[in-house]
Amino acid sequence: MALYKEDGALLHGHFLLSSGLHSDTYLQSARVLQYPGHAARLCAAMVAGIPDDLRRRISCVVGPAMGAVLVSYECGRALGVRSLFTEREAGQMVLRRGFVLAPGEGVLVVEDITTTGGSTRECMAAVTAAGGQVLAASAIIDRSSGFSDFDGAPFFPLLKLPVLTWEAAACPLCAAGGTPVKPGSRGLS
Repeated sequence: MALYKEDGALLHGHFLLSSGLHSDTYLQSARVLQYPGHAARLCAAMVAGIPDDLRRRISCVVGPAMGAVLVSYECGRALGVRSLFTEREAGQMVLRRGFVLAPGEGVLVVEDITTTGGSTRECMAAVTAAGGQVLAASAIIDRSSGFSDFDGAPFFPLLKLPVLTWEAAACPLCAAGGTPVKPGSRGLS
């Protein structure tokens, strides 16, 4: 959290998250990941939290674009394996750019932030569709309050941070007359 605070990446206000939920807290990982030293440090700590026996079976790291491209790269570097990313094509997350996985190849799926885990699950589906085997998932920050389920794959977030989120209809900030902003990769810069 110190890096997020130091880099101005911990924001307070009224936000519309990529998941569609509203929150009074936003974590802008790009502000931290713009510094290679910070990215390397965070991602090395992420993979260090994965049990040794599982870590040894990982031969590729995959993350959904755009937010997890750097996370995937730095986790791949820390593990000494290659790094790929998924992208949306016709509304579906897929491997593109000639990226391929060997049948049964052991994959770690990574994200910067998880709230509902939707992007992570979409990335996992793309890995499976490409013939890979998802061994585990990880994130810099899990703000799901333990509600993310990754179809039985173990989840190893670096930090669990309870952040309040609401459906739009139940958002107290909206009820008070506020309008959410969307500062993430699919919204405002």
